[in-house]
Amino acid sequence: MPLLTILGLVPLVGALVVLLAGERMARILALVFSLVTLAGSLWLWAMFDTSPARQQFQFSEAYPWIPQWGVSYALGLDGMALAMIVMAAILVPICILAAWHDVPMTGGRRHRGYFAWMLVLETLMIGVFAATDVFLFYVFFEAMLIPVYFLINNYGGENRGPAALKFLLFSLAGGLIMLVAVIAVYFEGPGGADGFLVSRLTGLQMNSVVENLLFVGFFIAFAVKAPMWPVHTWLPDAATAARPATAVLLVGVLDKVGTYGMIRFCLQMFPNASQWATPVILGLALVSIIYGAILAIGANDMMRLIAYTSVSHFGFIVLGIFAMTSVSMSGSVLYMLNHGFSTAALFLLAGMLVARHESKDVRDYGGWQRVTPLLAGSFLIAGLSGMALPGVGAFISEFLVMMGTFQRYPIVAAISSVGIILAATYILVLYLRVFTGPAPGGRLVEHDGVVSYDDPRIGDHADHGVATQESAGAHAAHMSTTAEAASTSGAVDTAVRPAPLVGRVPDLVGREKLVVVPLIALFLALGFFPRVALDVIDPAVTQTLHLVGVTDPAPAVGAQNGSAK
Repeated sequence: MPLLTILGLVPLVGALVVLLAGERMARILALVFSLVTLAGSLWLWAMFDTSPARQQFQFSEAYPWIPQWGVSYALGLDGMALAMIVMAAILVPICILAAWHDVPMTGGRRHRGYFAWMLVLETLMIGVFAATDVFLFYVFFEAMLIPVYFLINNYGGENRGPAALKFLLFSLAGGLIMLVAVIAVYFEGPGGADGFLVSRLTGLQMNSVVENLLFVGFFIAFAVKAPMWPVHTWLPDAATAARPATAVLLVGVLDKVGTYGMIRFCLQMFPNASQWATPVILGLALVSIIYGAILAIGANDMMRLIAYTSVSHFGFIVLGIFAMTSVSMSGSVLYMLNHGFSTAALFLLAGMLVARHESKDVRDYGGWQRVTPLLAGSFLIAGLSGMALPGVGAFISEFLVMMGTFQRYPIVAAISSVGIILAATYILVLYLRVFTGPAPGGRLVEHDGVVSYDDPRIGDHADHGVATQESAGAHAAHMSTTAEAASTSGAVDTAVRPAPLVGRVPDLVGREKLVVVPLIALFLALGFFPRVALDVIDPAVTQTLHLVGVTDPAPAVGAQNGSAK
């Protein structure tokens, strides 16, 4: 039975049903189909054979597609691909719940289209991770651009058009380079009706110059997707313009295609070129780690800040991949999982803040821990996961990456540790500014669930420091007049801050708890029970290192003891 094809078709059929459904049923049907897909992916996880001897693809299916060009419709799973598919299947229903009231139900097509595009994207994500034919992978790789473009361009916020176009142009440029490399691979490969199968393209003997060029062609496309410095600039714009749920799928899943592709294709198909390029790639990874963290520290837009943290995190993932030890590479794949869940929590919680205050600027917040303690606590836990605090899954994965890298490149590992210090800085500073710091223009006070600024500029307050609507309006008018006067006088900082909060500011509500709690539970579970994922991942890592032809360095202490004997 073609289990992977069926799994991929479920969300695609769901997208069609959602488009045909009534307006109020659209999101319910989208959630149902995404949950069915999740159940199917978890069943595959339960049935997956994790024995070390079983290193071939499982649940495989292959059919001739364009035999005269060597193209097959071939799908299969190893532990790495399975982990990515399960992560995507978990995040999609969470994103649908998060966007439950985020997309206005105006005009029918607008509301239905958003959830339909999300399901189409889920089908393509399953396909890209399950593809075992290089050309089929490329088709899914490029097709993913279509739903993401429309999710950003049609449903995003401010500057969504330029951000979507920038994402599309960067991705198309990388994809075009990869297409040339894909075509060249066929002519360098064994040919035949199944000449694009990954299993037939591993271990090829080819001219070193040709192999290096083909490696570069694939790597550039994956570096754009990852994203790595210096081809990362599309990500902050896209993540800032997109709705929070879209940003989660963009950063949490779509970007993982880049690092997944580095392992599946760059290392397995071009082992000699991978070792040839390792010094340069390790350097790029270090720059990504440190540069992304520095940009995050200086960012004031919450969504942009979280996007910059991902640039830094992906630097660690690439570092572990190209350190080429079993420990570091297993850590990198586990890092992909943990990053997907922790970054999803950060994006969605930031979106909940923005929905309450209508501003992404951290300078417009302060003291929110007093009035939204559950939201503040959830944000803190997600942030601590982002900085790899012991007890969360990110700590295990980052520790494995660092330890494995140190085995082969101790100086590189030492330099990368700067990123850990910077991560603590940008996460804790963000939390302090938003949740515990002083409110702009005055002091945030709360009484009986009603929130306002205790600001002497507002005028007389009601009882317990609660500003009246009239005083809030006067303050807003004063701020507008002040900004206009500053603009006329040529002052530099003329930004108009939101008016004081007046009225009830709710903490996390029931639906939001359903969004946040599973994510927190997942990265906490991976912190205490990492073997659940590592048992699935490790055989794929072992097979990759075998194809590359590298082994783990011998322990230095053991070598010294052996020589002493």
